[in-house]
Amino acid sequence: MNLTVQDAARMLNVSERAIYRWIREKSIPVHRVSDHYRFHRAELLEWATSHGMRLSSDEFHGPAANGTTMPKLSDALEAGGIHYGVVASDRESLLRAVVDVMPIEDVDRDLLYDFFLAREALGSTGVGDGIAIPHVRNPVVLHVSHPSITLCFLEHPVDFQSVDDQPVHTVFSLVSGTIRAHLYLLSRLSFALHDPSFKEAVLRRAPREQILAEVRRVEAGGSGS
Repeated sequence: MNLTVQDAARMLNVSERAIYRWIREKSIPVHRVSDHYRFHRAELLEWATSHGMRLSSDEFHGPAANGTTMPKLSDALEAGGIHYGVVASDRESLLRAVVDVMPIEDVDRDLLYDFFLAREALGSTGVGDGIAIPHVRNPVVLHVSHPSITLCFLEHPVDFQSVDDQPVHTVFSLVSGTIRAHLYLLSRLSFALHDPSFKEAVLRRAPREQILAEVRRVEAGGSGS
């Protein structure tokens, strides 16, 4: 999707002046199309998440396009599962371990692992505070019946070349069969990670049901502490 400067400002909850400043500084991913600036939604979401920016609440609570029913973040996380004590020694073995526990019976795991590696080659999906969100930017190639987000807590942190240079200990891996669902869930996960109570539950590795309860609270519009 091609977003305008106005769209980008609304999405990031900042002024258009801030967007133009970031364009001049060459710090924000942007494309020049017929003398106009345009933004790719996935790139913008990834950039905002990696810079710790809080997205507009419309990105979380707004209706899906064309009235389409979109997956809930809580349903995707429940489908993907929450795993504790995942063992990895580096970024590659981390991605391999994550792919191995994901509920993707109809997907070639070796192929998905290669996709994850290719995405990391474009820039780390480590978003800071020890959290990474590896995903496939063009999910239409994945034949999954339901989108899912798998949460893995590592036994030991590993270097992931994150934006804040901190090792990663927590991984949310996202897969979906359509670009629309992919962007929808990525934006909601980014928004939820700015909720203090949800993030605190994640960082202290709370029990599965407590983490899911926090996600449902955020979806319902509840306030965190």
